Amino acid sequence: MKTADKKTTTAKKTTAASKTASKTATAKNGAVKAKASAAEGLRELFVDSLKDIYWAEKALTKALPKMAKNATSENLIKAINDHLAVTQEQTARLEKVFSLVGEKAAAKKCDAMEGLIKEGESIMEETEKGPVRDAGIIAASQKIEHYEIATYGTLAAFATTLGEDDAVLLLEKTLAEEKEADTLLTEAAYNTINFDAAAEDQE
Repeated sequence: MKTADKKTTTAKKTTAASKTASKTATAKNGAVKAKASAAEGLRELFVDSLKDIYWAEKALTKALPKMAKNATSENLIKAINDHLAVTQEQTARLEKVFSLVGEKAAAKKCDAMEGLIKEGESIMEETEKGPVRDAGIIAASQKIEHYEIATYGTLAAFATTLGEDDAVLLLEKTLAEEKEADTLLTEAAYNTINFDAAAEDQE
């Protein structure tokens, strides 16, 4: 092999090794490769997040009736059914937000909400119907509320930054409703349910 050919071969090997090393370093550093459809700007991220919570609210309208059916406390059942009606209104409100920002309402699967709903179902499967299951339903519901509070707070902040003032008002209204729902669940837990569940353990 000629010297020039040897140099070319060596250079190719060095380049290939560098690329491999770079990929390995990236993997080790935990860097995430963006999808081809990844959001490039804040508005795209905002709309993507709207689609995410839109899916989540629709999923909740199916999950809440099951929670109410498995609850025994009248206060808890009422709180869940009341929130179901509110959730349906929130879903319609999100459609208005989509319209305000010039987008078509579309749902994108929300992995976080899917996981929270599944966790709630698991809790119901692993507890006997009564105060203990009621306490579990409240715990699962509050995790959902906290996720929604974080999401709507973020969406309102994004909308503010983007100058979407009308959308901000709608998102903040939903945020206030989620905080109120969380408070009602806390009151239901501390008023009777958790204590009844603890008493049942002592029997």
